[in-house]
Amino acid sequence: MSEDNNTTNHAYNVLEHIVKSVVEKPDEVKIDIQNNDDQTTLAVKVGDGDMGRVIGRRGRIANAIRTVTRAAAVRDGVTISVEFID
Repeated sequence: MSEDNNTTNHAYNVLEHIVKSVVEKPDEVKIDIQNNDDQTTLAVKVGDGDMGRVIGRRGRIANAIRTVTRAAAVRDGVTISVEFID
């Protein structure tokens, strides 16, 4: 993570910890930060076969990850969006 993204540091760390805890290949987890004018997007990429674990049935795990990450971003005063890239 670069110094320009210090405001998203807490949310990034929370997201990284949760996703790496869920997947079988934590070394293959990559999170890209994309800054827009009014919102920051964290794009999550995981290893082969792990996307299903991260999304869960009916997207429940993915929605829970998004909720916790947004709550962590409130601490930083930032609006966060989480996307899961296949």
